[in-house]
Amino acid sequence: MQTSKRSWSLPHTYVLLFVIIMIVAALTWVVPSGVFERQQVEIADGYVADTVVPGTFERIEKVTDERDLRQDLFDVLTAPAKGVVHAAEVIAFVLVVGGAFGIITRTGAIDRGLHGLALTLRNKGIVVIPIMITLFSLGGSTFGMSEEVLPLYPVVISLMFILRFDSMTAVMILFLSTQAGYIGATINPFSVLLAQAISDIQGNPLLWLRAIAWVVFTSLAIGYTMWYAARVRGNPESSSVFASDQKLRQDLAVSREEHPAFSIRDRIILVAFVIALGVVTWGLVTRGWYMAEIGAVFLACGLLSGAVAKMGASTIAEHFVEGCKDFVYAAFVIGLTRGILVIAEQGMIIDPILNGLYELLNGVPTYMLTTFALLAHNVITFFVPSSSGEAALTLPVLAPLGDLVGIERDSLVLAYQFGNGLPNIISPTNGLLLAGLAIARIRFSLWFRAILPFFFIAWPIAAIFAWISAYA
Repeated sequence: MQTSKRSWSLPHTYVLLFVIIMIVAALTWVVPSGVFERQQVEIADGYVADTVVPGTFERIEKVTDERDLRQDLFDVLTAPAKGVVHAAEVIAFVLVVGGAFGIITRTGAIDRGLHGLALTLRNKGIVVIPIMITLFSLGGSTFGMSEEVLPLYPVVISLMFILRFDSMTAVMILFLSTQAGYIGATINPFSVLLAQAISDIQGNPLLWLRAIAWVVFTSLAIGYTMWYAARVRGNPESSSVFASDQKLRQDLAVSREEHPAFSIRDRIILVAFVIALGVVTWGLVTRGWYMAEIGAVFLACGLLSGAVAKMGASTIAEHFVEGCKDFVYAAFVIGLTRGILVIAEQGMIIDPILNGLYELLNGVPTYMLTTFALLAHNVITFFVPSSSGEAALTLPVLAPLGDLVGIERDSLVLAYQFGNGLPNIISPTNGLLLAGLAIARIRFSLWFRAILPFFFIAWPIAAIFAWISAYA
């Protein structure tokens, strides 16, 4: 009698996130509740951060006449909706951009343009990978590029298909590159500069080491992605996303068949798209634009593309709705991840975990402090994936620890930088990662298996850099 082997895999992304919400809710019953006092501190360029006041931690009774901090089934069921409300700006951005791309994609201009690019490159398509990863990583390292790449997923996925790679390669190019930039951040205002301001650090004393780290982690991302892409190109069926890519290829209208000639209208649409990217970059760097402004630019590009393609108003609206549908999955993923934080905040268990880590690190030998700080931030990042959020939460408490043990505060900032960036590569609570995977129709379990070797290579390197910083 034959028995069928059943391979283990992580559940659907929605199931995984809901289970995590339930686990965090259970923790609110066993982890003591507490809170730090907070104060608003004005950082550079008018940015105001809600920071923790060191030495002010206070335990709070879970159950009183006025409240019950233990999160029950009803709280778990309301967490997704509350998460969606809290993440409304991001979700609106994703849907607007998705609708705009629905219009642009249906014109066929991108498909025909990418096809022409593929014919030009022929068998040299792999050179696209180091160029794109370097550019996106540089964006992450300097001005904090992350959410900005979400609109590029359909384009890069289509390009990878035409160059005989897979959707996983596209996710590596877009997500892994920006994350490598965050890990090796040099002047990122949302991580390095904010963390240094909170920690009262003048200038950027470890900029030279950060620059070296950026080169190392970006090179590692390039090498790993090219290694993966070469394997897939040599044997397409070996790709873990081979089956799902067949459906995605159809949805994106990507084909290797003969295409109509690249027309003047196609050129206008693609030029408009490139101009839109330029305007977005200009707005981010010089005007402090964020999601609403970026969404407006891409919406304008979508409407213009529809008009150039001679679509009627109703047709444009229909394609916009279809585009939104393609991004709904990704949008709700973001809401669910925010729901995890909602439960933890309502149960008031984040500050006790932070205080416990602080007490633990306070007794660590000096030569091991940066490594343990790195590990501590790995834990915190699971609950607070946001780099700016984690900086405001942890560094007012952890940075003074450097003064007590004779380590420069910027070394602990570097440990935070690595400790936040690395786990976000594999964390199921990182909404941006799950949103990108949702657009690419890739299950989190498949991404986890594909990228885990990179994490295990990168983490010891980060630990070495953090250790060097303590003695630099």
